[in-house]
Amino acid sequence: MGSENKPQTIAQKIIAHHCGRNYVSEGEIVNASVDIVLGNDITMPIAIEEFKKIGIGSVFDREKIVMVPDHFTPNKDIKSAMQCKLMREFAREYDIKNYFEVGRMGIEHALLPELGLVLPGNLVVGADSHTCTYGALGVASTGVGSTDAAVAMATGKLWFMVPGTIKYIYNGNLNKWVTGKDLILYTIGLIGVDGALYKSMEFSGPAVSNLSMDSRFTMSNMAIEAGGKFGIFEVDNKTEDYLSQRSDGNYKIFSSDPDVKYEKIYDIDCSDIDLQVAAPHLPSNTKSAKDIKNIEIDQVVIGSCTNGRMEDLKIAAEIFKGKKINNNLRTIIIPATQKIYLEALKKGYIEIFINSGCVVSTPTCGPCLGGHMGVLAKGERAVSTTNRNFVGRMGHPESEIYLSGPAVAAASAVAGRIAIPEEVT
Repeated sequence: MGSENKPQTIAQKIIAHHCGRNYVSEGEIVNASVDIVLGNDITMPIAIEEFKKIGIGSVFDREKIVMVPDHFTPNKDIKSAMQCKLMREFAREYDIKNYFEVGRMGIEHALLPELGLVLPGNLVVGADSHTCTYGALGVASTGVGSTDAAVAMATGKLWFMVPGTIKYIYNGNLNKWVTGKDLILYTIGLIGVDGALYKSMEFSGPAVSNLSMDSRFTMSNMAIEAGGKFGIFEVDNKTEDYLSQRSDGNYKIFSSDPDVKYEKIYDIDCSDIDLQVAAPHLPSNTKSAKDIKNIEIDQVVIGSCTNGRMEDLKIAAEIFKGKKINNNLRTIIIPATQKIYLEALKKGYIEIFINSGCVVSTPTCGPCLGGHMGVLAKGERAVSTTNRNFVGRMGHPESEIYLSGPAVAAASAVAGRIAIPEEVT
């Protein structure tokens, strides 16, 4: 059998297509064309400096570079203001079409799918580790360093080592309040933070088919927390319904061949998965929320590129309605994009949040990386719907972060300690 007839995974097929080939083998190092190069206000200024060292007068395609200052915006200080000014000036100088700042922006990994800038079959690189989010749309997307982003901006190409693929099959029915965040936390707890190191994580199974697109984005987003290169879902009717409002249908769908050989296959029964919490200081330190529900907390954050979408805000609003946030903590709600913020406003969620005692922020990464608008002091604990709970991630190195989905976060805000919805609803 010729190599072009060998069975391939989604990841292999997308990379091969972008190399102008029919087949690439796992472990092979290739030079592939990319569809999108993304950067934010932390990583893009470095990429711009490296790009200028290359000494060329134009980017490879002004419509395929996306710049989103979202980490420290609205600017928290002079340094962050200078970072954004550098990006703004570069975007004007090189006529970058897709530059999104305050008022037009959102958290990058929620904004790009919302705008239809990433589509099935694309190969996408971003100078941010959670670029893997777009795998929910059947995209091979991954984070790269700022220097690699600079090269990609100049040439439209980048090197890749073709990853092997691990398949995760989710069976059974989801328990009440359980979302994609609980599935991915459970999975990371099962395999560890390096359990999919430089592998494509392929999510499938009946339970996954029933997941919302919002939950799928959450799962792909956290593939990197298991070391994954990609976190990919096959395109199905639900994906195409989502895309029908954002695309003219000009994209290419790839599926893994039925007889392809996976490096490993995990069969996971979702009926065994309770609401999950990742305790400090690793996303793999997962436990059932009901087993650690008496830990007192100081702050709750509901938002981020992981859980700032409509599904998350709807769940939070359902739990908060008619209740007050515990007096011993503060709760920060961060809609992931302006469109999500406006939709939540129209549905009455923002009024519920404010009446409950929450603060509602403009779209920003903010506290997720200890940036601003929710930095933790020494000894404080937070329950957060973000994606990382490393030492010092959200502020002081002696603070603690407990990762959860929106249901546990909202219930905990009402209870003043880690809690499950049944205790407060």
